[in-house]
Amino acid sequence: MAPAIFTLAADAPKLDSGNTAFLLLSSALVMLMTPGLAFFYGGMVRVKSALNMLMMSFISLGIITLLWTGYGFSFAFDSDHGGFIGGTNWLGLRDIAPDDLWGATGTPIFAFAAFQLMFAIITPALISGALADRVKFVAWSVFIALWATVVYFPVAHWVWGGGWLMKKGVIDFAGGTAVHINAGAAALGVILVIGKRVGFKRDPMRPHSMPWVMLGAGLLWFGWFGFNAGSEITSDGVASTVFINTQIATAAAMIGWLLYERVRHGSFTTLGAASGAVAGLVAITPSCASVSPLGAIAVGVIAGVICAAAVGLKYRFNYDDSLDVVGVHMVGGIVGSLLIGFLATGGVGQDVKGVFYGGGWHQFGIQAIGVFSVLGYSLVVSAILAKAIDMVMGFRVPEEVEVSGIDQAEHAETAYDFAGIGSTGHAAAPAGVDTATSKKVDA
Repeated sequence: MAPAIFTLAADAPKLDSGNTAFLLLSSALVMLMTPGLAFFYGGMVRVKSALNMLMMSFISLGIITLLWTGYGFSFAFDSDHGGFIGGTNWLGLRDIAPDDLWGATGTPIFAFAAFQLMFAIITPALISGALADRVKFVAWSVFIALWATVVYFPVAHWVWGGGWLMKKGVIDFAGGTAVHINAGAAALGVILVIGKRVGFKRDPMRPHSMPWVMLGAGLLWFGWFGFNAGSEITSDGVASTVFINTQIATAAAMIGWLLYERVRHGSFTTLGAASGAVAGLVAITPSCASVSPLGAIAVGVIAGVICAAAVGLKYRFNYDDSLDVVGVHMVGGIVGSLLIGFLATGGVGQDVKGVFYGGGWHQFGIQAIGVFSVLGYSLVVSAILAKAIDMVMGFRVPEEVEVSGIDQAEHAETAYDFAGIGSTGHAAAPAGVDTATSKKVDA
């Protein structure tokens, strides 16, 4: 992520149309990731919860956009206050002119704000996968509004906006700590409060649509090039390196996950391929501008194997992470962030070198501070928010709603009309029969 230094002075760089176009396109790619996530998660739940899962991602597009406009961007990226939060100069995105530029990149502040907005949208949406099948839609909406305010916006400032972790030298190019560890730890905090699904470890809870899952994974993979390469802000050699590293690590992680799955369970599954790809995308996110292409292979394979093993921990430790947000996003973010301390070459986007390149253990220690400070803060505050919401309005749906299907109860809809055939929603009627009334009519 480019340093959060802004320039409004008369001698500021002139608009760079190439960098601006690159950043706007990257913003659109990152926005597409949220619908992609909706399909990825939506396919993994049972059919009775599919629409609810889609809506838990889509509502983030609405709520977080308004909060970001009101105060989120200012709190995350305005001038630093004590290392923990930004200022209030940009509340309502005010006092920003169309030609005010972000740092030396030659891109408008509005373009940067739009790009960062898409990160703010998808991060709380990631949490939703851990809570599948069992939470009230209104309670979820309140939670993400509060969580973005007291967790995401401050943490984004810590890591990218000139806050204390950025000053300490933590490397997080595109969101290993601020996005993935943050969301994964939040997911763990909430599920420890709200408890397990009815039938956890007893009833089969298989994905209802693997085509949805694969479509969602493909959209995530596609959009992630904007997520990672776009974080360079400028269309230069670093962005190109980040792009290729993203592809390499994702491919390696998918292979690593599938090999682990084959050895451990005896088969190569489509769910494993999709999950492995996402694990690789998560792990390369913080490290994509620090490692070489060969380093990206290492990041991917290690993340694929470790995340594949980690998703089974929920059964050992008896916490119900419905769609493996903890095992993929929290663990993958930890792996990718800490591996910078070993694999950073000092020759890509930063001059910091890891242990394997003669840099010693210093950067590894700094990365560990970033990882565990974000993890601890998000875990504790998220659990407190979940407990408060549960006490005030109840976080979970009633047990009978969870068993019968949350889609109909919360949204008055179902994903599929199994009773209907054709565009009218009615089965085809014999000739001479009115399809609406089933009564015979004159020919």
